[in-house]
Amino acid sequence: MPRILIADSNALVACGLQATLRSHGLNEVVGQARSEDELMAQIEAFQPDLVILDFVAPGFSVETIVRLKAMKRLRVLALTDAQRGVTLVHALRAGVDGYVKKDCDLQEIVEAVRETDCGRKFFCSQILETIRKEGINLESLDVVDPDCGGVSLSKRELEVICLIAEGFTNPQISEKLFVSPHTVTTHRRNILNKLGANNTAAVVLYAVQAGLVSPNKFLFAPEA
Repeated sequence: MPRILIADSNALVACGLQATLRSHGLNEVVGQARSEDELMAQIEAFQPDLVILDFVAPGFSVETIVRLKAMKRLRVLALTDAQRGVTLVHALRAGVDGYVKKDCDLQEIVEAVRETDCGRKFFCSQILETIRKEGINLESLDVVDPDCGGVSLSKRELEVICLIAEGFTNPQISEKLFVSPHTVTTHRRNILNKLGANNTAAVVLYAVQAGLVSPNKFLFAPEA
């Protein structure tokens, strides 16, 4: 039976999740953490196998996933309210093992815990639908190297990248930069080619990891 640690700043959610897991025979919930510092302390104390983490909750971040996955033995299941494609890409790139939404059916959440503990990837139906709609290629998420010094982007291309990352459409970018939509399309195509990217999510990821925009802009943005 897996030793589980729940990391969520909302005590009511964490307690409810613990009760749900126990009602399904998952009795080894060894602790609850309300912040990243508390989480790390409890990991050292309790040596869990699986961390169920709301990485968009106050006190946590996508970097929490990175720190957890650096501990090779740990598996991480994201359990959040967020479903936006960009947030999902961040979690996947950070190494999360599974991803479910808090409003999923309880049985699906329990299944996610069991599947993730067994070392299998698990995405709830809502997350799979986001992957489909956003056109996220799970096998090419590492296509963009944000530290690549060989990528040469013009000032205008950097402006376009930032606007893409902020969710503006081609016509909106055209209006903001006072250029034609055709010019924006050309810039977008050139940006994808230079970055070796194949979708907008990869461009957004580059913008965040290159420090062009803040990840909090996306991690805590409301659902569209």
